[in-house]
Amino acid sequence: MTVSRLAELAPPVDEAAFFAGERALIARALDELVMRYLGDQQGPVADAIRYAVQGEGKRLRGILVMAAYRAARDGAHGGGVASDEGTGSPADARALAAAIEIVHAYSLVHDDLPCMDNDAMRRGRPTVHMVHGVAVATAAGMAMVPLAARAAADAARELGLAPSQVGEIVRVLMRASGAGGMVGGQLLDLEGEGLSLSLEDLERIHRRKTGALIEAAMAIGGIAAGADAARLEAFARYGAAVGLAFQIADDVLDVTGTTDQLGKTAGKDARFRKSTYPALLGVDGARTRAEALVAEACEGLRLCDVLTPELAAVARFTVTRSS
Repeated sequence: MTVSRLAELAPPVDEAAFFAGERALIARALDELVMRYLGDQQGPVADAIRYAVQGEGKRLRGILVMAAYRAARDGAHGGGVASDEGTGSPADARALAAAIEIVHAYSLVHDDLPCMDNDAMRRGRPTVHMVHGVAVATAAGMAMVPLAARAAADAARELGLAPSQVGEIVRVLMRASGAGGMVGGQLLDLEGEGLSLSLEDLERIHRRKTGALIEAAMAIGGIAAGADAARLEAFARYGAAVGLAFQIADDVLDVTGTTDQLGKTAGKDARFRKSTYPALLGVDGARTRAEALVAEACEGLRLCDVLTPELAAVARFTVTRSS
């Protein structure tokens, strides 16, 4: 199955309107989160956190939380594009979406530090350490992890979830963020600079560095909606495949895109002598691998009757985006 066939499995949505609407919901939820937990706190760390979380972004992980929540709650034939009108609306999971976006924002703050990728641009503006300094950016990133955990727990409680579900959501988020997931994958990525890695090694790194948090987004949405074991497993497979496809697409864009298009420095992989999917498979081969992954992911959701137009749209976006 190819990406072009996804429209046959799930009716297409107006993707521009869908993504704009979802990002607006998450932006408001992030504003509410910052106001709730930071309030009028003053000081460099609080200012750096605000700067990190309230900028532009794809909000892919947050969108997946909400889309998985709707799919698990309503099935493939219910739900629809988000509404933010009142309690019980399809947008109820937006506070959980904001929590996972806090974790992702923290990862970018630290990823950009001089001791890591040493990047001056992110999302089309100066990185946090360029504005607030390295020490403050480091401290802000560290503070964002417990902030995300607290926000996720509060959001889950406010959805009326049982204590066991609240605990499971926080556990999933923290496990995906830590040494067994994103942080561990980042370390492996740094250790791999200058080495000739195999495709198997590269995928092992990126299933943790990039894929773990995307997989967690699907799991959190499913847990919040009370999905059964079969659907949670399908969500996990979708998240893992889409996460890997996202990284492959990033590698391709690093070769084919410009700094202006990407909103961050292009050509970093070559500068750090990293093994990449285009280097191993060629640009066309890497694109084919990414398309196969998202098609496989969507087929798994279809078999469990949870392939919604929204989740198909996210899969398409993963491999067709230009930034």
